[in-house]
Amino acid sequence: MSLNPERSVSYVLTKHVSSYMSKDFLLLDQNTLVRQAAKMLQDSERDDIIVIDDSHLPIGIVTDEDIINKMSEIMTYAESASLKDIMSAPLITIREKTTLQEALHTMRDSKIRKLPVVSKKNEVIGIIFQGTIANVIRDATATAPHLFSPPVKAILGNLGFVLQFAGVLLLVPAVLSTILGETVTAAGIYLTTVLLLVTGFFLNAYGEKASLNIQQASILVLSSLLVLSLFGTIPYLYVMPSQESATEGFVNAFFSSVSGFTTSGLTLIDEPENLPQSFTFYRSFTQLVGGMSFIYLVITALYPESKIQSLRGFISGRSLHMKELFGTITIIFTIYIVIVVSLLYVFGEINIIDNFSLVISAFATGGFLPTSTILDDFGWQEQIILMSAMIFGALPFTFHYSFVRKKFLSPKLGKEVLAYFIILSVAILLFILFSGLDPLTSMFYAVSASTTSGLHSQESVNFNGATHTILILLMIIGGCAFSTAGGIKIFRLLQLRDCAKLFSKTYRSELKPQRKKELVSTVLIIMLFLGTITITAEYLTTIEKKSFEIAFFEASSIITTTGLTPDIVDLETDTTAKMVISLLMIIGRMEIIAVIYIFVPKLS
Repeated sequence: MSLNPERSVSYVLTKHVSSYMSKDFLLLDQNTLVRQAAKMLQDSERDDIIVIDDSHLPIGIVTDEDIINKMSEIMTYAESASLKDIMSAPLITIREKTTLQEALHTMRDSKIRKLPVVSKKNEVIGIIFQGTIANVIRDATATAPHLFSPPVKAILGNLGFVLQFAGVLLLVPAVLSTILGETVTAAGIYLTTVLLLVTGFFLNAYGEKASLNIQQASILVLSSLLVLSLFGTIPYLYVMPSQESATEGFVNAFFSSVSGFTTSGLTLIDEPENLPQSFTFYRSFTQLVGGMSFIYLVITALYPESKIQSLRGFISGRSLHMKELFGTITIIFTIYIVIVVSLLYVFGEINIIDNFSLVISAFATGGFLPTSTILDDFGWQEQIILMSAMIFGALPFTFHYSFVRKKFLSPKLGKEVLAYFIILSVAILLFILFSGLDPLTSMFYAVSASTTSGLHSQESVNFNGATHTILILLMIIGGCAFSTAGGIKIFRLLQLRDCAKLFSKTYRSELKPQRKKELVSTVLIIMLFLGTITITAEYLTTIEKKSFEIAFFEASSIITTTGLTPDIVDLETDTTAKMVISLLMIIGRMEIIAVIYIFVPKLS
């Protein structure tokens, strides 16, 4: 017997009917004579006929019992009777991605024992029987214990796909380093790629891609970021200068890898221009891999079900699938990157590889620079192009999908996008007023902070208190939901309007349980962000002997994965502190609440 029959049944009921449906069915036109249909039914040794119209769409069903019982009622014209005269209609069908549990509910509500399964084109592709589902449930409770429980297998299967996806993408910088003849860099990246692909393969072999609850999805987010960062450490060990000890070398490499995959952009490297060009490209590329992977991961874990359903309906009118989502994101961001790189080239930035590194970092809202002085000579045209890229990275994926689908015509802006632009506009005006910088530079910094990109060309440590406050608020708020940006996200800021209802007996009783749960999560996330930033600032004040204001600025940059930094953390920072900050970047990228869901699943 299974170690936990109840858990096994719950898991197996989340499987799609397409895995268990029978593909052995009989389709006949509605005008087929009943006597002919009866003969065909007998010859095929089946019990049911699915009736289709002239467009080959299913409209009814006829069973062997229908032929026997209903034919006696129409004896006067039995010879000329067709299937449309005796079929049961309208036909109740389900989609191929419907779960077994949903199929059972449909059967119960409709008082039937079988359901035709249709594709997205409404074509019949199978039929699922109540008896089949009963057998699946019986087998789930009678199966001998497995090496891994079903929830663990689901996590492993999804993690395997994420790692394989990352491994395939990282072939791009690997091939580039080969072309440029930078063999040391190539060796490190190829090794990382092979490990990701092989590990992903084995995880898929032992796991199974299945739906996850919010606790399991939170574990997936954490494990994905940790494993990607760990494997991503290898190229840094090949390229970065050797340290006094192996431990320090590993921590520095791990810190840099985490900063890339979490799109934080904090760097321990003072002069990246001294690194191999393909390696600077790899650093930026890890931000893109981490950013795109995270869009999927947050969809599965960190946002309310109502918002996820809205996203699914907007994109395809049906459930989103991992391959579909990753593929679409990859295509859209590739189009963006090529366009912006071409524009920078036209305006005088002739180093194509550096352009790609910078633009990837902007779209991924990461902040890694290919060279430490690359922004110093940028003209107003290049700055505007780069700001546009950062803003696009902070807008929700639904905006991008609509933008590309309409062939780059302006899509309808939602409340969240409008709120983002209003907040950004006000921040720019305030920054110009308090910073004393020229309007274009002020705009660049405000955009960099609000998108959590962290690209900067001046010493932010020298800004005054008011300017620091503006940037801190922008970093904490961050970009829009379902974007590569960090922060608490604009949509949670908008939800604050309804959070007051939680503290009112009158309004609290009117809230639906799901909505109440969403509002509680919003309050928790905001409190956790502010609390974690404050504790981190105190920690940095103690170990780095800096003022609390500067430490709070750096802490905000770490937790919101921004990278807009006064350079408190560098190679000389204590090894333990760098490891702690690495973990804080991962926690910040998980929006902190996912950690709570892992250890306190009741809150989910």
